[in-house]
Amino acid sequence: MNARRDYRNNKVALFDGIEEGGIRASSSYSHEIDEQDNERAVEGLQDRVNLLKRLSGDIHEEVESHNHMLDRMGNDMDSSRGMLSGTMDRFKTVFETKSSQRMFTLVASFLVVFLVIYYLTR
Repeated sequence: MNARRDYRNNKVALFDGIEEGGIRASSSYSHEIDEQDNERAVEGLQDRVNLLKRLSGDIHEEVESHNHMLDRMGNDMDSSRGMLSGTMDRFKTVFETKSSQRMFTLVASFLVVFLVIYYLTR
C-alpha cells in the first residue's frame, strides 16, 4: 500500500498546477512577470522621453542662435541700405551740378581706359 501511496504522491507532484484544458500558472509568478515587463516598458519610455527632451533642447538652442544671426543680418542690411542711399544721393548731386559735356567726357574716358585694359589683358 505504501508503494501505491508513493506512486500517487509522485503523480500528484508531477501534475501539480495542471488543470483541465491547460496549465494553470501560479498567480505570483505571472504577477512578477507582468511587473518586470512593466518596469522594462517604463524604463524604455523614460529613455525615450529623456532623448526627446534633449533633442527639443538642442532644437531650441539652434533656433535661438539662428534668430540671433538673422537679427544681426537684418540690422546689417538696414545699415547697408542707409549707406547706399546716402551714396546715391551724393551721385545725384554730383550729376546735377556738373555740366553734361564734362560728364560725357568723363564717362567716355573711363570706357576707353576699360576697353584698352581689357584688350591688353586678353
